[in-house]
Amino acid sequence: MTAPAIDRNARLDALPFTREHTRLLIGSGIGWAMDAMDVGLISFVIVQLSAQWDLTASSKSWIATAGFVGMSIGASLGGLLADRIGRRQVFAATLLLYGLATGASALAMGAGSLIVLRFLVGLGLGAELPVASTLVSEFAPPRIRGRVVVWLEAFWAVGWTLAALIGFYVVPVGSAGWRWAFAIGAVPALYAVWLRRSLPESVRFLTRQGRHTEAEAVVARFERAADVVPSSTPRPTSVLLPRSDGSDEQPGSGGAATRNGNSAGQVATGIGALWRGGMAKRTTAIWAVWFCVNFAYYGAFTWLPTILVGDGMSITKSLQYTLFITLAQLPGYACSAFAIERWGRRTTLTVFLAGSAGAAALFSAAGSPWSIIAAGMCLSFFNLGAWGALYAVTPEIYPTGLRGTGSGWAAGFGRLASIITTLLVPTLHEATSTGFVFALFATVFVLAAAASWALPEMRGKVLPDA
Repeated sequence: MTAPAIDRNARLDALPFTREHTRLLIGSGIGWAMDAMDVGLISFVIVQLSAQWDLTASSKSWIATAGFVGMSIGASLGGLLADRIGRRQVFAATLLLYGLATGASALAMGAGSLIVLRFLVGLGLGAELPVASTLVSEFAPPRIRGRVVVWLEAFWAVGWTLAALIGFYVVPVGSAGWRWAFAIGAVPALYAVWLRRSLPESVRFLTRQGRHTEAEAVVARFERAADVVPSSTPRPTSVLLPRSDGSDEQPGSGGAATRNGNSAGQVATGIGALWRGGMAKRTTAIWAVWFCVNFAYYGAFTWLPTILVGDGMSITKSLQYTLFITLAQLPGYACSAFAIERWGRRTTLTVFLAGSAGAAALFSAAGSPWSIIAAGMCLSFFNLGAWGALYAVTPEIYPTGLRGTGSGWAAGFGRLASIITTLLVPTLHEATSTGFVFALFATVFVLAAAASWALPEMRGKVLPDA
């Protein structure tokens, strides 16, 4: 029996989790894992380059920071582009950019060239992450949407673990070990070629752009995967709604506003719209959380091997400890994925941020090898669980026309903190102690937990289109 002709978004939201959702999740997740592998690699590479190139503290900081500068710019531009040319297009293009730049990093002959290449890597990486979470969020069934996005974010742990394995087994093998590590990181460039052809474009984006035939084909593809006979959503009627400039919006045009529910309502777009009306409060809260989480996470994990070496540990031992600590990321994601649909987004995010604060405080007091590993694993568990919840909630709080922009600019603003902390931590560690640095991280996590409570709760709700 043919399903009634209802709104495409409603048809998509009514479907169970199908093999097409799985294909989208895995396709996006592999790209996500490759991103994490690249970000993680630099923390292991710096340890070897520091000795091989006799790097100053300033050079080490800028090699690590250049990527974050690129990520800040990339996230902001990528989000804007995703709302204009499409989620899939931007996702594939940014994977290609950062994959090629990572491969080129293997040929760097000095700190200057590596800094430039790391900036290009960051441009691609920064744009890809919020766009991927937006794309997956717009396809996931509302009742498990948060869990699906946390599953996507869990691929980060897979990639970071790969980075830790490469850092432990490849980087120390000879003077060219770090070059081989970067060469492995170029794999996403090949993956991007396949990705562009395989992933679907967002139905919400296509409908908003007036590309109804393409949108209908994507919905039908997911309906067939669920053994639902595809129905046909009527095109927008000729009823016109006034635009903000006083003219009438033509049906079927990009961003058309209609009264039959088949296209997204007319909403303000662009960066300024993030600060108008009810958007201002949620934008302030989400930017604060992104800033604090970036500051503490990248401050801790980018410099962890270097900090351990600075405290008297051998390079091999520091890489081994970091590998152990990294393994706790996956259980953190698993628990976050379970909690986010039981407790809700806001509670899950707040609890995991509070747990991160406690773990950072424990690390600040750790002295013995096992206490360092235990506290570090707790920090991995809670911090990465918080990341999963953060990526789940960010695209949910904005309407379709602002979703890419809102997610991208929140991530971009957060990356400013990763720049600050990457420059600050080496100097701060030399001037104070490991205990002081991690006590600072604990304080920042507390601030993030407080800000997260101001976010709207979106558990089980349909994504807003207007």
